[in-house]
Amino acid sequence: MIDYTPDETDIRILTSLREDATRSHKEIGQLVHLTGQAVGARVRRLEDAGIIEGYAARIREDRMGFPVQLALVTVFMHPASSHEAFQRFVREQACVREAQRVSGEGCYWLRVQTRDHEELNGFLDDLLRFGNYRTSLSTARIK
Repeated sequence: MIDYTPDETDIRILTSLREDATRSHKEIGQLVHLTGQAVGARVRRLEDAGIIEGYAARIREDRMGFPVQLALVTVFMHPASSHEAFQRFVREQACVREAQRVSGEGCYWLRVQTRDHEELNGFLDDLLRFGNYRTSLSTARIK
């Protein structure tokens, strides 16, 4: 990993990629007034510096015909629980889309996506061996 601080042009490139990671370097170059080749070199430098970690497709499972239950779960670990065991458990759960260790309110925040309430309840039952939780259900995606 190289040490690199992005400049204003890099930030505009990153913004463009955040909006649509499928844009070609040529398209981005037109937006930031560089050649596609120059954009490609900057993107590679941003990748080498670890600023760009990867690219992903956001899948709208509801549009594929699957009912989706999105839950935001705050986990409060039992004092005797192993954080290492909990983190291993979370990595193994396909329904956990994102996990953050946090300070302040709770120990972890989880973004959990299940097909229905039954699957969510099963996950939450398994979670109880590590600690208590508070769950909020998403009612609409804003962004």
